[in-house]
Amino acid sequence: MLPELPELVVGIGASRGASVGEVLGLIEDTLRDAGLAPGSVVELATVDTKAGEPAIAGAAARLGVPVRGYAAGLLAGIAVPHPSGAPLAAVGTPSVAEAAALAGGGVLLVPKRKSDPEGRPAAVTCAVAGRGVQGPGRSGTGGSGDDVGVDDRIR
Repeated sequence: MLPELPELVVGIGASRGASVGEVLGLIEDTLRDAGLAPGSVVELATVDTKAGEPAIAGAAARLGVPVRGYAAGLLAGIAVPHPSGAPLAAVGTPSVAEAAALAGGGVLLVPKRKSDPEGRPAAVTCAVAGRGVQGPGRSGTGGSGDDVGVDDRIR
């Protein structure tokens, strides 16, 4: 288990029609599974075109944190361990959750995870970054490779 971190940023990717419950459920499960404190979350981050989506805005309101939206072009320039064609086609960046979590700096503590709703495809992804944390030789915002920005303590 990682020590409690003062600032966690949860990057969120969500399809239109996702629910607040699906976003919150994924965030809660992800933090619990990683041994991270929900009270350490300081913001939700996403692509700017999704920042006003009811599911994301509603989840942020329930958590008592702001939503920060980043331009797709900025997110597209951040190296992540799990890029995907789906968000590239939908919003113009190969990563929303991981790239948004990393956009403000820090280390990727939990790589992208998908929600697991019963009877339908996942509509939400999330990833968690810790600000003010430096993993061994990692900044979370540059370089290349499958483990870019991933903190080695949680592998």
